[in-house]
Amino acid sequence: MNKKKIKIPELPESVYNATIIKWHKKIGDDINKNDLLIDLETDKIIIEVPALQDGILSKIFKNVGDSVKSYETIGIIKKKDNIKNISQNKIEKNFFSPSLRRKMNIHVNDEKKMEKNIDSQINQKKKKNKKNIDENLNNLVKTKQNLEIKKVIKMSSLRKEISEKLVQSKNKTAMLTTFNEVNMQSIIKIRKKFGEEFQKKYGIKLGLMSFFVKAVTQAIKKYPIINSSLVKDEIVYYKNININIAISTNRGLVAPVLFNANKMSMFAIEKKIKSYISQSNENKLTIDNLKNGTFTITNGGVFGSLMSTPIINPPQSAILGIHSINNRPIVKKEKIISAPMMYISLSYDHRLIDGKDSVGFLKDIKFTLENFINIILKI
Repeated sequence: MNKKKIKIPELPESVYNATIIKWHKKIGDDINKNDLLIDLETDKIIIEVPALQDGILSKIFKNVGDSVKSYETIGIIKKKDNIKNISQNKIEKNFFSPSLRRKMNIHVNDEKKMEKNIDSQINQKKKKNKKNIDENLNNLVKTKQNLEIKKVIKMSSLRKEISEKLVQSKNKTAMLTTFNEVNMQSIIKIRKKFGEEFQKKYGIKLGLMSFFVKAVTQAIKKYPIINSSLVKDEIVYYKNININIAISTNRGLVAPVLFNANKMSMFAIEKKIKSYISQSNENKLTIDNLKNGTFTITNGGVFGSLMSTPIINPPQSAILGIHSINNRPIVKKEKIISAPMMYISLSYDHRLIDGKDSVGFLKDIKFTLENFINIILKI
């Protein structure tokens, strides 16, 4: 074949669209097999698309910012040999019979017409998108006085998907949030006393998240309804406790999964979270890292959040929010003392989880964190 279509590979399961965020080659560039051609952004990950053959990039049908689907053609690579022979063909066809030359011209003209038609469609789409953006901006300016637009940027696929899921969660669940507070003095003492030794042995810091993961897995054993999903009119209980850990990246929020978190050691939890953060920053998370979670923990405390009502990550039924630690006055043994306190919140689908279970679940997490020695002694 004289040319090879550049096609979008099959997108991961449950991903229907992707957005081109970068072309690594331009028209006329030499292409070697396995050269990186484009970066695609989906709602979950970045996908790198390589070239499948040598040649020269001759056509680009989809540009940065365009949405694409599985197997869609986005460009053309022509073989180098065929490109070199184009001028020869123009000369040699003069030696062919008039009827054959006419057929050759018809073929070339048809191909040119097709390419012009594709270019025309792309340009029309660009003009239409620009017109829609301009109209929206004009309408916005008309409704506001003294309003100056600094800049307009297109919403990323990740941000669009997050938006859609948040709205879906809000509209399709009877979401309710309950709160409690935890005295973090016990955890702080453990980290101060053993943190340095832990880091020397394992080469990683002893963070707060491993304590919360342990507390959550303990509480789920007592309240398995928290680790379930409502599918139509059936309640699905999961044997695995797979906990999504929400991580903020420069592309937005992602929530990779700690699979079978109840079987993981403190070291294994901290190591896996650190690995996920590195992968997120380098856009190397895969779809398998993000799916099949059964419960989510989100930490707004790293940004200084005092309290929040996190939104459930469907099809899960509950999400735990942890927040900043602040010294507050509390009463202990009839004395007012200052203690490092943290608010925790549980948003849950009230169609499935009753208040008794949600409150009991939070109280169990509170007890475990304030008496973490129980975990160590397994009592």
